[in-house]
Amino acid sequence: MIPIHDDVPSSRFPFVTIGIIVANAGAFAFELLLTERQLQRFFYQFAVQPYEYFLYFSPYNQGRIELSDLIVPLFTSMFLHGGWFHILGNMLYLWIFGDNVEDRMGHFKYLVFYLLCGVTASGAHIVSDPTSHIPSLGASGAIAGVLGAYICLYPHARVLVLVPIFILLYTFEVPAWVFLGIWILQNLASGIATLSVETAQGGGTAWWAHIGGFVTGLTLVWLFARRIPPRQVPYYEAYVPWDD
Repeated sequence: MIPIHDDVPSSRFPFVTIGIIVANAGAFAFELLLTERQLQRFFYQFAVQPYEYFLYFSPYNQGRIELSDLIVPLFTSMFLHGGWFHILGNMLYLWIFGDNVEDRMGHFKYLVFYLLCGVTASGAHIVSDPTSHIPSLGASGAIAGVLGAYICLYPHARVLVLVPIFILLYTFEVPAWVFLGIWILQNLASGIATLSVETAQGGGTAWWAHIGGFVTGLTLVWLFARRIPPRQVPYYEAYVPWDD
């Protein structure tokens, strides 16, 4: 299922969501200017390589890996992408679901929330595949956190999805909790499956980063989201008690 749009109106302009999309697009445009060799070096420098985080604390490090080599990629990796489908898919999800989460959190809190989800998503991937030398990159983990927040805040929102059936395309409206519930179950099934294979990244996708980001979103949304009185809760939002 491919989401097209939701039916939740926003009361404020999503400056941060649009800014993140522009930043990702700018980073991807820069990648396109690099040669294959330059791009590989770029990814190894600014994407997350799980083995480095364990090597840093081992006696074999001997100064080869600096602390900055671990911290910087946690943030830069979430603005890098490995191809057109990778970035277009991520930005589509962010555009559809991010504006409403930003609306409820406010611009600054939403930005902090987004970055925290991205960092913890990388942490989940590092723990799931500690020996991997493959650079992990993409906004998927941070966006998964946004999806986790969305399913809590707007479970009954209607999401218009495009479903390819054989050679035909159909559109359906489904509740957000159904669409995002299927999304996380698919990721969880793929993540569990990778535990029995050689690499936890399974086919180039860091499934546990998605799962970690989603769980982080579920957990932190209640700290970051603005609460509203129960009597004013629209049909598409969850019941969130007034913070008195």
